[in-house]
Amino acid sequence: MAASLGAATAHVTARSSNSLPFSVPRAPSRSSGKTCTVQPLGSGHDDVPQILKAFDECNNGGTVVFPQGQTFYIATKLNPVLFDVNVEWRGVWKLSDNATYWRNNAYPVAFQNHHAGFVVSGDRIHINGHGTGGIDGSGNTWYTAEAGTSKIGRPMPFVFWNSSDVFVEHFYVKDPPLWAVNVMNSTNMWFDDIYVNATATAAPYGANWVQNTDGFDTMDAYNIVLTNFVYQGNGDDAVAIKPRSYNIYCQNLTIHGGNGVAIGSLGQYLEDSSVVNVVVKDVKVITNNSDMHNSAYIKTWVGEQTPQSFYESAGQPRGGGWGIVNNLRFENFEIIGAAGGPNINQDSGNNGSFSGTSNLLVSNVAFVNFTGYLTQSSRTNRTAGISCSKRNPCYNVEFKDIKLAASSSSPANSAGAAVGSCSYIAPGGVHGIVGSGC
Repeated sequence: MAASLGAATAHVTARSSNSLPFSVPRAPSRSSGKTCTVQPLGSGHDDVPQILKAFDECNNGGTVVFPQGQTFYIATKLNPVLFDVNVEWRGVWKLSDNATYWRNNAYPVAFQNHHAGFVVSGDRIHINGHGTGGIDGSGNTWYTAEAGTSKIGRPMPFVFWNSSDVFVEHFYVKDPPLWAVNVMNSTNMWFDDIYVNATATAAPYGANWVQNTDGFDTMDAYNIVLTNFVYQGNGDDAVAIKPRSYNIYCQNLTIHGGNGVAIGSLGQYLEDSSVVNVVVKDVKVITNNSDMHNSAYIKTWVGEQTPQSFYESAGQPRGGGWGIVNNLRFENFEIIGAAGGPNINQDSGNNGSFSGTSNLLVSNVAFVNFTGYLTQSSRTNRTAGISCSKRNPCYNVEFKDIKLAASSSSPANSAGAAVGSCSYIAPGGVHGIVGSGC
């Protein structure tokens, strides 16, 4: 599955220090020559104890092998801490569909009241799925049971926490209960040829039953590269760059359904939520199931604590975070039927009383070379939008070569200007968009 879709996307990188904006991860830096091959127990037996044993025995320089064609049953949470380990991950890990267990036992993730089932920690780790290996998160059990009303406790299936110098390639995550790949408190990582599919097979056409099934997220992360990535689903952001992410580079993405590429959300908590130095380029965005909402966008919260009811806020008032969103570039986006073009909106969490109050300053942002067409039932001439903050009006925001058509039947703006509206921007701070307030 991963191999066939990955092959349809031309590779743009090689494992060379010249092909990336940052140093190639040292993964691993030494070898003990030891190999630990794991065979599944079968018959519904939990494979986690023997997987942890293999990781322990081949830690510090060894190779752990999950053979091709084998399925490993993951019935309990696990957090191996690895150093200088190769993982030949040719088989499939399948998370149990025991929702009661995961809701009560998964590792808590403080941000947005989430949880994780499998967490990797450590340094100098190389994971190679060889196009056949990956994780089946049994997500349709959750999608169908919740039918679009997300509840607390769904486990993330592939999380990195306190990791460095990691290289993951030719790998897939199918049916993640929550975010598929999440990088937290980590640095110097490269993910190449990764495929994520989050599709609710029982959902009616046009219905979104898989909220929060992001494809790839970063938070408290530095020097992270994502290349040759395919996201398919009718759920959420394909890529979401979250608070305190620095030096993030994404290239050659194919996004089929969901919400496109997001910076955020930022400022949900009373903390620094800065994001600095992000490049996302060579992206194809394709609507799926009539629910492709966005293409490339920045979203920050209002600047005041505001009552919230959704489980992600744990019933507490949220908003009021601060920081800078600086030096971001979105380039070469081909959009086929998404509802929205490039967009900045700093009013997340607003209850109608706090528009334009965000404490985050957005500056030095470029949206460059957006082509294709949008699908909208209203605002038929709109191809972009920007709403910033009265407290911190955004500036040096450039829309360049935005040759988007507002619908499949309307002509694109051949002059390359975006069409939309602007609010709470610095005088002369935004260029290349025409419309009210711009």
